[in-house]
Amino acid sequence: MRRCQKIQRLLDIATLRMIHQQIKEKLPQKEYQLILDTLADCQEIAIRMGEGIEQTEGTDKEIEAVRFLEQYCEALYEVSLQLEEISAENLYETLEEALRFVEEAVIRMPVRKEIVFLPYKASMWDSLESVYLAAAQDENCDAYVVPIPYYDINADGSLGKMHYEGNEYPDNIPITHYEEYHLEERRPDTIYIHNPYDDRNYVTCVPERYFSSRLVNYTEQLVYIPYFVLDEIKPDEQEKIDKMKHFCILPGTIYAHKVIVQSEDMRQIYINEFMRNAKWLAGYMGHFDRRQLEEKILALGSPKLDKVRNTDKKTLKIPEEWLQVIRKSDGTWKKIILYNTSINAFLEKDEQMLEKIKSVFGKFRESQKDAVLLWRPHPLISSTLQSLRPQIYPEYVRLVEEYRQEGFGIYDDSADVDRAIILSDAYYGDHSSVVQLYQDTGKPVMIQDVEVL
Repeated sequence: MRRCQKIQRLLDIATLRMIHQQIKEKLPQKEYQLILDTLADCQEIAIRMGEGIEQTEGTDKEIEAVRFLEQYCEALYEVSLQLEEISAENLYETLEEALRFVEEAVIRMPVRKEIVFLPYKASMWDSLESVYLAAAQDENCDAYVVPIPYYDINADGSLGKMHYEGNEYPDNIPITHYEEYHLEERRPDTIYIHNPYDDRNYVTCVPERYFSSRLVNYTEQLVYIPYFVLDEIKPDEQEKIDKMKHFCILPGTIYAHKVIVQSEDMRQIYINEFMRNAKWLAGYMGHFDRRQLEEKILALGSPKLDKVRNTDKKTLKIPEEWLQVIRKSDGTWKKIILYNTSINAFLEKDEQMLEKIKSVFGKFRESQKDAVLLWRPHPLISSTLQSLRPQIYPEYVRLVEEYRQEGFGIYDDSADVDRAIILSDAYYGDHSSVVQLYQDTGKPVMIQDVEVL
């Protein structure tokens, strides 16, 4: 039984106690029909309680509670036949005694937690996966993965095409469709999210019912874990902090009960930014102090790093078409270079980025006997360019199509960034959150200069 369900059963019992008192007061007035109707109301409440308990796991304690509810209903029937003979005190004691057994049985019922994970981009699932796997192994916990849809945002700010990526998750992750999981009814104990933006993203947007400002009303514990890993910086490096501080104060960090960050230094940076904006944030959060922030923002590390560290190259599922490009004629493998292109680079350099990518392709086209380019553009680049840089979008699409047709490299638009990180021998490309993950492997990292062709 869920904690919220147990609380509801105890509230039902408290309601029955109040009704018992009302019956006790009405009986001396001989309002028999009114009392019969009231006893029928008690029976309806008891039946509803029993049906609710039967819908849970059916443990011995829950079966016991249902049995006592049946006995309570029998007590209701018996006193209904004796209204003209029984005293108010005996009627009251009979009902209270039967209800006491119900209450004690409900108190003894074990409580299970329900945790739901609400990812939106399958490629960002690694920011939640290790937490889910731990919850799934807890015998006292029911964990659900409910991928939610998201919309592209058009150039005029309106919502565009809707996407749902529930079929792109790893085979070992059971998926529940979002239309089958009703937050308002289930009210899970904990909700995990990795999208902090609500309506403050210029590229994508989840449906309003999944905004953090709404989710916080359906759970006692809304937890936000960033979908990215940032370069480590110190709390006194303000110039560097100014470039990332927008991540600290977003709807997800504001409304979440808990925010999980990658390190203690990053935790202090988040706390400092909250305190600097305390006056403005008070309009959303009410008054808060540093002690409360220290309980809210926790340095527990990033599940993304857990995923990379726990992924074994020997267990990777490599597509056959990739292997055809990777293998040399003698069966050995070529060097694999992960080429990562970011959204920010395109927004800052647009046409220069296109020329840079073309020059990189030319170099690897010449070196294809010994090296393979594994190109993995940020999964939202296409949507971003279509919305914010429409003038270069057609050329970008043409570039992708030509690269895929030529076949001297690999185009990776899958949801599994960890496969690309583990499979490759070195990183080349833009500065992004993937760099931090790649550095953790100990393999070489090279940042491209868009100005140099």
